[in-house]
Amino acid sequence: MAVYVSNITIEQGYDFDTSFQLEDTRTNAPLYLVGAASTASLRKSYSSNTSVSFGTTISQPENGIISISMAASKTLLLKPGRYVYDVKITTSGKDYKAVEGSALVRAGVTR
Repeated sequence: MAVYVSNITIEQGYDFDTSFQLEDTRTNAPLYLVGAASTASLRKSYSSNTSVSFGTTISQPENGIISISMAASKTLLLKPGRYVYDVKITTSGKDYKAVEGSALVRAGVTR
């Protein structure tokens, strides 16, 4: 499975959510995710020991759509700056990195 690269922006102190539609690289059809599980993490760098978890949902498993989210109470605790993240799916007893990219956390003005 190819890894989908997507850079995201998280607004500090606001709810964050986004979705990804994964495709089978052999057929270009939506990746069938019925019965799969997913997890996602955010780190300051690849070597960082500290991570923050996203909420993950396979919102449309027949269409290969995975959603990640983070509540405003969690984004408020992130320091502005650049981070890295990835999304892992587990299906048929195997783990795959499905999505990866950089995340920009932007500070807000309105409080």
